Amino acid sequence: MVAITGATGFVGSLLAKALCKEGAVVRVLTRDVAAARRKLPSWDYGPAPLQFFNEADWTSGVRGATHVVNLAGEPISSRWTPAVKQAILHSRVNATNRLVAALRACAAEERPGVMVSASAVGFYGSSASARFDESSSSGSDYLSSVCREWEAAAAPAAEELGARLVVLRMGIVLDRGGGALAKMAPVFQIFAGGPLGDGRQWFSWIHRDDAVGILMKALSDDSVVGVYNATAPRPVRMNELCNSLGAVMGRPAWLPVPEFAIQALLGEGAKVVLEGQQVLPTRTLGIYSFKYETVTAALRQVVGGAAPR
Repeated sequence: MVAITGATGFVGSLLAKALCKEGAVVRVLTRDVAAARRKLPSWDYGPAPLQFFNEADWTSGVRGATHVVNLAGEPISSRWTPAVKQAILHSRVNATNRLVAALRACAAEERPGVMVSASAVGFYGSSASARFDESSSSGSDYLSSVCREWEAAAAPAAEELGARLVVLRMGIVLDRGGGALAKMAPVFQIFAGGPLGDGRQWFSWIHRDDAVGILMKALSDDSVVGVYNATAPRPVRMNELCNSLGAVMGRPAWLPVPEFAIQALLGEGAKVVLEGQQVLPTRTLGIYSFKYETVTAALRQVVGGAAPR
């Protein structure tokens, strides 16, 4: 029995399906049960029905579960007004605090023994030249501080409550129907695609199937503890991503989007696309075999449904 925050999201919804396919009972911890039921229709999730718990009832949702997964968080790809920045931080930290409080309220024998909690590669800050792995220290920008607080909020699950805690620092997730490609592919479709900014920034990505695969491994393998990067082993620069996407779609990738246009649209949030980091899954490669190691293979599957190579 697995309790999940963020189960209606891009990664969480696929994780819930994978768990249900294996016969697990999935408990959806949400702020809005009615909305969550609409996003996760029961006929998509197999014979084991999903169970839904409002925020005020999360303690009941985690009581008796064997595992808990924490994926809640507002999207970061928007214009960062002060209110949006506060929502980005609070949606992650507050949800994690509430989840830990729910665990704390359970008797020890009824408490999940495993917690897998998301973080992001933004932890490392941005760099045009540095390489980061799980042993690297945190950066000093806004997203780095969000990730530090997010991870610190999850820490009591291990330090105080004795759970096996796994923190997954997620890269940019690729798949059809959402994420970065949902915004990029339509532009390429009308022959207007190209790199964002100068195209030299690093893009640390992961196919959604591999993100879910790593989550499943973290849930099932008792030897998996601590921080792991949920990123493909071959990060690319933005221009390589766009060239690969154009080639797979049969569209040119010649029209770069200038920095000033991105900054005008996103303000401070432009840092997400104009600056990047080269993140390597050093520890993750010791526990997981990736289906999609190259961005071209991932894009072929996303755009054309090709099997992984």
